[in-house]
Amino acid sequence: MASKNKTFAIYILSCLCTLMLIGCSISYKFNGASIDYTVVKTIQIDVFPIRSTYVWTPMQSIFQNKLTDIFAQQTRLKQVRKNGDMVLSGEIIAFDQYNKGIASDGYSSQVQLKMTVNVRFVNNKNHNDDFERQFSAVADYDASQQLVAVQEELVTQMSKDITDQIFNAAVANW
Repeated sequence: MASKNKTFAIYILSCLCTLMLIGCSISYKFNGASIDYTVVKTIQIDVFPIRSTYVWTPMQSIFQNKLTDIFAQQTRLKQVRKNGDMVLSGEIIAFDQYNKGIASDGYSSQVQLKMTVNVRFVNNKNHNDDFERQFSAVADYDASQQLVAVQEELVTQMSKDITDQIFNAAVANW
């Protein structure tokens, strides 16, 4: 009889342990940000004007939206217009095309588009993290296509690449 009670007690105990394990979960978020939110609470992202010789006006808003979105989606920092704990400022300094490949007829077959952004980052809570740096991204397209036909897609892709680089440099301490 004691053996049955002991077996029943072990069964009940294992059921309770299983329920506790199912009910408890640990969640990790690997977004790359290593921010001490007890110290840093806000970020100021200034407008990045276009200072390149070739200007495609929508490029500024596409880039600006990608930059503000990445910090809104991957951090808990409140975005403010002035006096941020962290400040990102800069300008789009280059937007150029280069012939990348030549076809057998001597004409360009591949064109490379390059976008470069100069960024100034200031961490008002730890000035050792401050930097001024240029970030670039490239995208290729077939020379048989007109730039106006692929420009929005390529600028969106390059803006995402550059904002990922900026995010990693500013708040990801890997």
